[in-house]
Amino acid sequence: MSSRETVLGRVRRALSDVPREEQPQDVAVPRDYLRVHGRRTPAQTVDLLAENLADYRALVHRCPDERALPALIGDLLTARAAARVLIPGGLPTAWTADIAAEIVRDDPASPTQELDTVDSVVTGCAVAVAESGTIVLDAGPGQGRRRITLIPDHHICVVRTADQVVGSVGEGLERLDPTSPQTWISGPSATSDIELDRVEGVHGPRTLAVVLLGG
Repeated sequence: MSSRETVLGRVRRALSDVPREEQPQDVAVPRDYLRVHGRRTPAQTVDLLAENLADYRALVHRCPDERALPALIGDLLTARAAARVLIPGGLPTAWTADIAAEIVRDDPASPTQELDTVDSVVTGCAVAVAESGTIVLDAGPGQGRRRITLIPDHHICVVRTADQVVGSVGEGLERLDPTSPQTWISGPSATSDIELDRVEGVHGPRTLAVVLLGG
């Protein structure tokens, strides 16, 4: 008996008492696990997010309000010497007011190769999870297509702390549409597959800068 037949046999035995007409959505799945681990104030939740993002080697910046955001984004791009900056549709216009570099508007019809000529990309996000230090993009307004945050070497992501930061993955999932394309980001792209040496920028941006917007 092959390994495949062994596995399929176990599956059939496990399902032997399940009626053929039964569908997964017909069966309630108990979800009695903790939604959040520990009690934290909103400020403590944001601090935990910042701590975990930094632990993943993301560059974390605090911005008190939207009035200071354009200057901060402009400074980050200038420090990076970015000549061409990609902006997705739906990103607030005010956020890019102080960008000195050439702004490239994302066009779904443009070839992937054009993204290789872009130095940086600026996006928002859908939700950020403090306990795992994770930022989720779901192709909503200001986030763009998945590829625009994978090909450029530098990604600036703005997180609104007032309404986009949650404590746990469970809380984050409740805010997401399961049918939307999602990108889960925990720090810059990195792998340690080769001789356990960490290499950044293998399948995504080498540098991730996260701006936590709000007091």
